[in-house]
Amino acid sequence: MESGASSPLNLRTIRDMRAALLAGCGFPGDKDAFETDLQRALEGSSEADLTAVAAVIVDFRGRIRLRQDPDFDTAVQEGVDLTTRVKRRAQRE
Repeated sequence: MESGASSPLNLRTIRDMRAALLAGCGFPGDKDAFETDLQRALEGSSEADLTAVAAVIVDFRGRIRLRQDPDFDTAVQEGVDLTTRVKRRAQRE
């Protein structure tokens, strides 16, 4: 990791993830969406199969880490710029 780069968040438990989302480390709306999705997955799961719960945890852990990537905003802007150029070319043709 480059010097000056922040270390990855500790996201080993649901408590860690809730704390990160409460601190605003996810995307807008993620805090409430996480709780809703987690509750829905828990209600639909059996004692023996918590696959849906694990999927919610993996998804939001990835969202938090993605949002914390210092290159994320740049990559999104590059995608927007590329899309704009492609649309403009298509309109001229």
